[in-house]
Amino acid sequence: MSTPTSATPSAPRAPMLSTSDALATLLGASSTVSGTETLATVDALNRVLAVDVVSPLDVPPMNISAMDGYAVRLADLAHGEGRLPVSQRIPAGHAPQPLAAGTAARIFTGATVPPGADAIVMQEQTEAAHEAVTILHLPKAGEWITAHGADIRSGSVILPAGTRLTPQALGLAASVGCAQLRVLRRVKVAVFFTGDELTMPGEPLKPGAIYNSNRFTLRGLLEKLGCEVTDYGIVPDQLDATRATLREAAQSHDLILTSGGVSVGEEDHVKPAVEAEGRLSMWQIAMKPGKPLAFGAVRRGVRAAEAAETFFIGLPGNPVSTFVTFLLFVRPFVLRLAGVRTVTPRALSLRADFTQAKGDRRNEFLRAKINPAGGLDLFPNQSSAVLTSTVWGDGLIDNPPNHVISAGETVRFIPFSELLN
Repeated sequence: MSTPTSATPSAPRAPMLSTSDALATLLGASSTVSGTETLATVDALNRVLAVDVVSPLDVPPMNISAMDGYAVRLADLAHGEGRLPVSQRIPAGHAPQPLAAGTAARIFTGATVPPGADAIVMQEQTEAAHEAVTILHLPKAGEWITAHGADIRSGSVILPAGTRLTPQALGLAASVGCAQLRVLRRVKVAVFFTGDELTMPGEPLKPGAIYNSNRFTLRGLLEKLGCEVTDYGIVPDQLDATRATLREAAQSHDLILTSGGVSVGEEDHVKPAVEAEGRLSMWQIAMKPGKPLAFGAVRRGVRAAEAAETFFIGLPGNPVSTFVTFLLFVRPFVLRLAGVRTVTPRALSLRADFTQAKGDRRNEFLRAKINPAGGLDLFPNQSSAVLTSTVWGDGLIDNPPNHVISAGETVRFIPFSELLN
């Protein structure tokens, strides 16, 4: 009777990366795109500044009235003269005359305060009649006057390089007379999808097929970030076709993004294709939903004028996993490529109005909604296939590994408003 042989032990699995370590690795590998352009300020929304915006002037450039009312000299009121003749009328945009002693000037919001005046009395605290005004309130020095240079001083940096231009940032640039802004070029991203089971909306759904929702989600997310997106569509489940698409996409893009297909199955061709055309690291991230993430690069041809590689990120295929991993990893990576300096979303501390009796060994990102009482309600089905949770919810609860959530406790909540801009 033969002696039984023991099975060869399998190699131990590499430990899963924490979400913070995975993000740090991604951001550490990123580099800001080269190339800038000059745009009209009105057309620069969501673009990223390539250089500091320095104010060439003080704002406001003169003392201005913050109220409709009357400009006065405190010295006149101190002498007990509550009724003053009105010597001039000053609308916004008109140059005033110096305020004559013993008089008041009718003035309107935004108008230049006349030389000699040291306070504004709002019209509600006066009584006007017969070209004179009775002052019913003794103002303090500087009351309702916005001082020259109170907002911005000439020579100061009002918007540093790396600022993503919001509507209010454009207004600020315009307030100092900037008609044009120097911005970094848009990040160029290529997307494609593999899987013979994928079908586009509008086409008949064959047995075993599914509609390609990730194509719409990822394109929308990238376009919302201001990327220049090239959509290569659905690539056949063939190694040669996948490699050809990678080679073409690498020539003129900063990032190639895919979802699904990065596995070791016989029909999963993205992994061997990227390895053949460049380099690839397969990560297991201690997060739910999500976990698998691929990061690497595809070589550019010898004629490529810029960097020798184009970044590659492969996301998991389940729709919620795709959505969440994009928000947590691809979004900050793309923003860093775009030149944005601050890419960390702000989180809120909110009350959980539910109980989750069992924690997970991974860092969970739970879809939740802010209720009318200011607490959080949990979507009842947290499956990575339930895309309705991403529309119903207001954001993600960042729940640490093995943590049970009790009703009434404070949890860390990242609003979608922070993740989708």
